[in-house]
Amino acid sequence: MFLVSKIFWLIAQPLSLAFLSLLVGVLLMLAKFRRSGGVFGGLGLIVLFVTLFTTTGSYFLQILEDRFPRPSPEPAELSCIVVLGGAFENVVMASRGGVELNQAAERFVETSRLARAYPAARILVSGGDGSLSGIYEGDAHASQAFFQTFGIGVDRLIREGESRTTFENARYTKDLLAQNRLERCALVTSAYHMPRSVALFRANGIDTLPWPTDYRTTGKVRLGLDFTQPALNAQLTTTAAKEWTGLLAYYLLGRTQTLLPQ
Repeated sequence: MFLVSKIFWLIAQPLSLAFLSLLVGVLLMLAKFRRSGGVFGGLGLIVLFVTLFTTTGSYFLQILEDRFPRPSPEPAELSCIVVLGGAFENVVMASRGGVELNQAAERFVETSRLARAYPAARILVSGGDGSLSGIYEGDAHASQAFFQTFGIGVDRLIREGESRTTFENARYTKDLLAQNRLERCALVTSAYHMPRSVALFRANGIDTLPWPTDYRTTGKVRLGLDFTQPALNAQLTTTAAKEWTGLLAYYLLGRTQTLLPQ
């Protein structure tokens, strides 16, 4: 299933769809199927325009980010903090060493803040190597050096380094929480990723306190045209498409109980 999902997403992401549609359109036209070729070519251009020059991606990402607000006021106590991986540039670290973070770094920055605010809380890092090759160290391993840098003791860490997907994050975390007798943990992940994470954790019988971070939108986005930042629009549309596709796929496969939890 992991391999299938990786290959499917290589094809299904918006820019790939636009390219494939245009390619099929050109090939059909060369084969004298001009009407069919025009349909595929037009579809590719529409997908490309929506991806690059509209706020569609931001708008649908914002829907996900607004689903779970951050706790306010913050709880008086926390027994544990579960943080989902995806914030370390493991491919770069494998060749250059050190600690390299990507755009999702706020997941671990916020976890560090919580670790200081709740010194008795354990920290469970869930994240293995999600690459197709499977030859890199996952976030669970990389996080040890990160937390040590900020004075957070290794004895507080519980590392789950086998998971490659959000589904596996939830399944493997469940066992570790039971082994360590930890309940009602804060769940830290990117705000747009929180609905899918909560749905899977609930389906596995894990009660968590959603703690979203790493916001990508302002919370005030409306549908419309945007010619000022095509590269960013493409990135946000790709992220939104991946999350909504994941929510739908897990629901249809029976791995979650609701399409969009709240």
